[in-house]
Amino acid sequence: MANVSSEVGLIILDTVTLFTSNFKAQLQLNNGDNTLMYRLYDIHLHYLQTGQSETLTRHVFATFRCFINSYPEALFEGSAQLCGSLIYEVLRSCNSKLQNSRADACALLYLLMRSNFEYTGRKNFTRVHLQTIISVSQLLGEEVPLNNARFQESLSNINNYANHDKAQQLTPFPGEVKDLTKRIRTVLMATAQMKEHESDPEMLVDLQYSLANSYASTPELRRTWLENMARIHCKNGNLSEAAQCYVHVAALVAEYLKRKEIFLDGCSAFRSISPNIELDESNMKEDAGMDDIQYTEDTLLEKLEMCAYGLDQAERWEMMGQVYRLIIPLYEKQRNFQALADAYQRLHVAYSKVVDVMRRGMRLLGTYFKVVFYGQYFELDDGKEFIYKEPKVTSLSEISERLRNLYSEKYGQDTVKLIQDSNDVDASELDPKFAYIQISFVTPFFKEQETTERLTDFERNNNIRQFMYETPFTLDGKKAHGSLAEQCKKRTILTTMYTFPYVKKRVSIFSKEVVELSPIEVAIDEMQGRVNELNEVIMREPHDMIKLQLKLQGSVSPQVNAGPIAYANTFLAKELVEKYPREHVMSLKNTFRQFVQVCASALDVNAKLIGPEQVEYHESMKKDYKLMVELLCSLVDKLHQPEALMFEKGDSLRVFNYISAVTGSSSTV
Repeated sequence: MANVSSEVGLIILDTVTLFTSNFKAQLQLNNGDNTLMYRLYDIHLHYLQTGQSETLTRHVFATFRCFINSYPEALFEGSAQLCGSLIYEVLRSCNSKLQNSRADACALLYLLMRSNFEYTGRKNFTRVHLQTIISVSQLLGEEVPLNNARFQESLSNINNYANHDKAQQLTPFPGEVKDLTKRIRTVLMATAQMKEHESDPEMLVDLQYSLANSYASTPELRRTWLENMARIHCKNGNLSEAAQCYVHVAALVAEYLKRKEIFLDGCSAFRSISPNIELDESNMKEDAGMDDIQYTEDTLLEKLEMCAYGLDQAERWEMMGQVYRLIIPLYEKQRNFQALADAYQRLHVAYSKVVDVMRRGMRLLGTYFKVVFYGQYFELDDGKEFIYKEPKVTSLSEISERLRNLYSEKYGQDTVKLIQDSNDVDASELDPKFAYIQISFVTPFFKEQETTERLTDFERNNNIRQFMYETPFTLDGKKAHGSLAEQCKKRTILTTMYTFPYVKKRVSIFSKEVVELSPIEVAIDEMQGRVNELNEVIMREPHDMIKLQLKLQGSVSPQVNAGPIAYANTFLAKELVEKYPREHVMSLKNTFRQFVQVCASALDVNAKLIGPEQVEYHESMKKDYKLMVELLCSLVDKLHQPEALMFEKGDSLRVFNYISAVTGSSSTV
């Protein structure tokens, strides 16, 4: 049966070779970039893609040698796809267990290099060089094991061919072959490191990220490693990071097209999607490999559509609109009306999801932690500080357990120790026998102006690079917590190199700012926090009645409003107010005025949302609110009375509902 299979294969190969010889003019049309050539070429490649007998395989390699000599224009001047797909399959054969197949594959790859060099007038073999590196990267990304003795032997054989090729001894060719094999070995070494860290998703992505950055001058290689990173993120469920990889790939193509004067905005068109894009993709260097890339507007469209798909999967639907602002003009230019209809339909679905999730409040876009490594076990990461983005609502105990287990497997169960608090660590006091990990929960930090601009959960979790955590302490420094008059806190603001989400889950901390708040400043900060929380609930459309009532009750209920009243009594009482700086006293009073006003506004919004069954509950909160204001009036001047803000628009229908729902109540609305 094997002989019959080989015989059939040889007959087909002979027929294809005969066709190749007799229809050369048609196959060379557009330098081989035509449908007939692609179909014929696919038949040739199919022999290498599927298992064949050793005898048939030798004939296949011989056929390809003839093809290289007959159609150099198609391989070295036409579409890079023909050359790249052949090199990909030849490299797989260089890793074959069969020695004869490896020898034939080495000879064929060397012939490709030599023919490309001769075709360029003995200047270089840029196309084969570039496509070889790309193919190696693709094979490694698909987890094909290349870092072994067989493949290393194949690289050595290719070097030997170049060194003993007498016709090339006085040319740059042997040196370029050596440089290529050296680059391949560099990629293999990096991949070996990745293999060592395959159980450490953050380190694995960091290594691939470094490799992608090393190919800034070769867009096709950078694209390959960014797509490999996206695959790892998808595998680990990090869909926001995978989407960012796709966005960076699209921006990379856009920047290339800018250099070719096809897409004039380049990667700056992606500025509104992520500020990281211009930092990474605007530094594209131009070298000989740039001319061998054949990106077009269709390539950009394909990558942008991949971005939209990735953002949809990551539940970052708001960003899809910005991506489609780049896609739609390209469809309009092509008069592709069906694609336009589909694009607007996908946008409709995306924004409908936004409306739904804002109504239900069910979307969770990530949790953030500061992670610091201490000890010689961590090598280059020793002493480094990172912000980690974890999926959904990850608790401190969950990430602590994950990192403890991860590094315990690497360094030993008894070697890894967690530092449980967020205080500063003196590394010199730590035992060098152990690997220490300090993990602290952090929250996104926004300046005052940003709090008014970032109103939705998405906006508060998109393109953020500042985070904060707080450490309580008292004036005497002997304990963490004390009375309100002595309670201080230290706020640490961390700024990262890049904004989140990024192509990585963890980003290095770039700078750190520490602000110490005095007791009265703590009071101002706490009260301002309550004001901001209520404002956020009030301004969000559609209103979330449950969340509104929880925040409102937490502000005016007598069981919990001891906080605001206690702050007022501690810092604004006549006999105490002189102890504190005047500007702080005025700031606290102003914050209380805002607090009273926003509580009244929240009550007004709640009145519009409730049904008859909740009127009594609403009236109870109104009474609590009035009582709180009465208590504050003696301490804070110019406080608005509750009636001044309630129902100021005279909603007669709402008043009617109140009257009809409250039977026997003497309260007036």
